[in-house]
Amino acid sequence: MQAVQFESHGGTEVIDYGEFPDPEPDRDEVLIDVKAGALNHLDVWTRRGLPGLSLDMPHVPGSDGAGEVLEVGEDVTRFEPGDRVALSAGVSCGKCEFCRHGQHSMCVNYYVIGEHAPGIHSELAAMPADNLLPVPEDVSWETAAAAPLVFQTAWRMLLTRGDVTPGEHVLVLGASGGVGHAAVQIADYAGATVYATGSSEEKLEHARELEADHVIDYDDEDFVQRIRELTGKRGVDVVVDHVGAATWRESLKSLAKGGRVLTCGATTGGNPETDINRIFWNQLSVIGSTMASHGEADDAMELVWDGTFEPAIREVFPMSETARAHEMLENREGFGKVVVKPDSEL
Repeated sequence: MQAVQFESHGGTEVIDYGEFPDPEPDRDEVLIDVKAGALNHLDVWTRRGLPGLSLDMPHVPGSDGAGEVLEVGEDVTRFEPGDRVALSAGVSCGKCEFCRHGQHSMCVNYYVIGEHAPGIHSELAAMPADNLLPVPEDVSWETAAAAPLVFQTAWRMLLTRGDVTPGEHVLVLGASGGVGHAAVQIADYAGATVYATGSSEEKLEHARELEADHVIDYDDEDFVQRIRELTGKRGVDVVVDHVGAATWRESLKSLAKGGRVLTCGATTGGNPETDINRIFWNQLSVIGSTMASHGEADDAMELVWDGTFEPAIREVFPMSETARAHEMLENREGFGKVVVKPDSEL
């Protein structure tokens, strides 16, 4: 089969699309004829190399993808050949104290397909049946591939961990990215007043289309000052900050007393300067969140499948042009998710 792969960490030049051994499903796995995949910033970090990350090379990336079931392992009962499925990439052991309480993404042995294990950006992929979501017939492959990771992540972060409630004020930083544009939709669904930041009028217009109530161009204005103006100097109840070091202090400044900052990532660095005095004096909460439980993923994706949430797709590339897809993420070009499809599907 043909697969996206790299044999060493580095820039986009390490990405190749070529021959790779066909996978064989284990007893609890499903063999998938991949129709589409989608990129996340996680793919960029994995390609560059992360501290403590040791991969068998060559590595096939990809934590988002969808396709048709070709074959099932002998222990699989949920799926059969011909079923349409999408990947939910977080793998848990099912046995530890957190898994037994339904907190799968807090599993002591948690790992992510595409980051810690071979991914789905290939013509064929063998994936654990427990990590697959049924996809309705009327949902496009592009939507099925683009939605799972970011919508389940934003769902858990805002509704489970962040406990966003109707009437609250929520600021979403980087609303043009995958998690950002999902967070805007989920905050609106929760009944919040939504503020979204972006770096161009085109991105801000997309945020408006997703029901952001207020948009802020962070290249043209100080978003902290603008939030203070829009909220009568009060600040917002919640900031969704997956940007990290570049925005952390400003996120804290944007919060009302008793507010909370939610984080699921740090695209500009994970060791920001912070303001402990502001945190304790204003009684702020810093809340981390990773991926989602199986049930949370199911709940979020049901609302994607029925059209309540819509993953924005900025571009579709053949997998042979995955290096260009990575560049789009690194350069912050466009709004929403970047999709890649096997060249044989185009």
